[in-house]
Amino acid sequence: MTFLHLASALGLALLTTAATAQDLVPYSEAGGWAVAVDPTLGNGCLLTSDFEDGSTVRIGFDRTAGNGYVAAFNDAWGDIEDGASYPISFLLDDQQYDGEAVGVHLDALPGAVITFDSIDFLTDLAARNVMVLQHDGSDVMSIDLSGTDEAIAETIACQEVQG
Repeated sequence: MTFLHLASALGLALLTTAATAQDLVPYSEAGGWAVAVDPTLGNGCLLTSDFEDGSTVRIGFDRTAGNGYVAAFNDAWGDIEDGASYPISFLLDDQQYDGEAVGVHLDALPGAVITFDSIDFLTDLAARNVMVLQHDGSDVMSIDLSGTDEAIAETIACQEVQG
């Protein structure tokens, strides 16, 4: 299924802000994830966590673009180029989503930003156990989604508070 979309203007807007969004405003914690507000994305709320494989993952709302995003960063992805497009697949347990990612760096940490406009993707994410990110058919990240349902509910509550 294809629910992830890359819109050039939206992706580049997120690319610019993701690279400088270092001053997140803490909101709460839920399900083992930190929930925060990103003032550079129109006070979009997000959940974020660091994982044992060295990955940092952010899932949130970009209120300036009117969509959602998944951003993943890992020092092992050193050859990521800012602004370059990368075909990717997400496996949420047994459900596959195909799309494109835009290369970005957060501080010096290379990563990729994937935008989505389907609530189905967010709902599936909350209901799943494992998320695998693939590029060119190879796994580049696999994370445990334990607590994500609680964290997404808290992120939505955070967003409602932002108005």
